[in-house]
Amino acid sequence: MDKNLIQRLISGAIYGLVIILCCTPLGESWLSPIIPAVKQQYLFYGLMTFFMLVGVWECIRIMKFDNGIYKWLVLPLVAFIYYQFSKRFFYHGFFFNFNLSEILALGLILIACITLFKFPKELYFESGKFIFTVIYTALPFSFALGLPSFSTLDPVNKPFTLEVMMLFILIWSSDSFAYFTGKFFGKHKMAPTISPKKTWEGFAGGVFFTLILGFFVEKYFPELRGNWIMVGFLVSVFAPLGDLVESQLKRSFGVKDSGNIIPGHGGVLDRLDSFIICAPVVYLYFILEKFV
Repeated sequence: MDKNLIQRLISGAIYGLVIILCCTPLGESWLSPIIPAVKQQYLFYGLMTFFMLVGVWECIRIMKFDNGIYKWLVLPLVAFIYYQFSKRFFYHGFFFNFNLSEILALGLILIACITLFKFPKELYFESGKFIFTVIYTALPFSFALGLPSFSTLDPVNKPFTLEVMMLFILIWSSDSFAYFTGKFFGKHKMAPTISPKKTWEGFAGGVFFTLILGFFVEKYFPELRGNWIMVGFLVSVFAPLGDLVESQLKRSFGVKDSGNIIPGHGGVLDRLDSFIICAPVVYLYFILEKFV
């Protein structure tokens, strides 16, 4: 068997195990005999924080920041924004209402994506790199903190919920089915200059099979927030967009991979490009779902 394939399988298995341990109640139940003080919300928060910090470092590397003030200001600002959401995470402050600051933050993510595709030269300036990195790393992982729910007062009857784990599963489903459908049936390129392997046939296959998976999630996990057929549809549409965003970012700066922290798979941004876009979209859906 090819050595690189073995490396990819091992690192992929470890990556998946870490996601499971940090995004489901299994993490606390498995680790509490070893570390009695561990709580599931700490594991999840630690994972999102780690992803965010590595994502900042990878953005600095991809966008080739000069060794100036913007390079040294970006991490403190990202940390401050994330801290504001962190307080809401630990004190259950996510109410999924039309909060002006949240709507503005979601709008900034959209503006950053439009800028990347339509006005990429704006990101060659240090100020543009700075603003894009803050939006692209701080906000998505901050919104991800609001997806699950848990109770510190009654963790038995209201344990850490599985919204983020199911989101990862749907993203993996969308990516996998889009890849295999495109490989066998793909003829029409979706974005040939950005991601030559993506096809409209693959996109359609990803949508179809992810909708089916969303149906089963909705059927067997009724305690989850929202309608997961709709979440499946949103994921199948926006996961490819997340991949295109990161591909465009790397293409704009002539970089092949965002990093090498996951051997054989690249960097955190390579693995989480779809999650970075899907997490805010699903969060917005949870806001809108309350008013429908």
